[in-house]
Amino acid sequence: MTSTDLHHPDTRRAFRTVRRCVFAYLGLSALTMVAAFALRSHTDLVTPAVWIRGTLVLAGAAVTMLLTVRAAGGSHGAFRRLRIVSGVMLVAIAAIIAVPGVFPVWMKIEQGVCGLALLGVAVVTNGRQLRTLFAAQP
Repeated sequence: MTSTDLHHPDTRRAFRTVRRCVFAYLGLSALTMVAAFALRSHTDLVTPAVWIRGTLVLAGAAVTMLLTVRAAGGSHGAFRRLRIVSGVMLVAIAAIIAVPGVFPVWMKIEQGVCGLALLGVAVVTNGRQLRTLFAAQP
């Protein structure tokens, strides 16, 4: 058995970490929308930008989960997209946190936590184990 096998313990461990990070990202994104709905009458806390960003992040998290599942099953294309999406979303989150006044503080904090989860995805998917695995496949 080689380390470029989907069933190698190091590969399984890497994908387990990625799944946990993506699940945390998806769960937090869903909880954010629940919180926005619960606080919808507080227009200072739940602005139109919160609804738009929250919906897009939840959809993106669902796509990220789908890519994770497909990549763990051996899809080279899904793995490549997972690496790209995690990096792009990190940049978008940094922009959300940096832009003053558009989003309430609670959402910036939530986005920071989502960013930490996505950072975990980016680090593991760009690590040697998974890059080697998918470089060996067509």
